[in-house]
Amino acid sequence: MAAGLRAVRRWGLVAAAPPSLAFTRSAFVATKANNAQPNWLGVGLAFSTSAALWAFLIKQHNEDVMEYERRKQARGHKCTGCS
Repeated sequence: MAAGLRAVRRWGLVAAAPPSLAFTRSAFVATKANNAQPNWLGVGLAFSTSAALWAFLIKQHNEDVMEYERRKQARGHKCTGCS
């Protein structure tokens, strides 16, 4: 078995990786993170986006509560002269 493997390697029958792939690197680790100087634009954008979404959520919730109270009050009104 071992002799057969040596023969395969000697004659170059083993498929080797192309040489161009040996020097490639992932785009995700192309540069090391510099923790001494954070990306303040990215940090500000992330926090402002989060704050804007929370503000929208709270505003929408308040509008929904007001609409719920309005409809609840309209349901309780049973006079026939209004309609």
